[in-house]
Amino acid sequence: MNAKLTLKLDKDTIERTKRYAKRNHVSLSALVEMFFRVLLERQKDAPREISALVRELTGIIDLDDDFVAKEEYTSYLEKKYR
Repeated sequence: MNAKLTLKLDKDTIERTKRYAKRNHVSLSALVEMFFRVLLERQKDAPREISALVRELTGIIDLDDDFVAKEEYTSYLEKKYR
């Protein structure tokens, strides 16, 4: 479903973008939508910032090299619900 969006941009940027869109045979709306789609895809793939609390807590638990969290949690649940 399409919806209307109003943007306020510098006049020079608008004119240059219109020329770019015309040269590439694409509407301005399609160009803006493509930009947002690319932006969101890149954000999805980008590493997330680690909070100060998580950085502070990182490394305080010493686990064995062969520790597998999923197996440990499964074992815990099996014992709990027997």
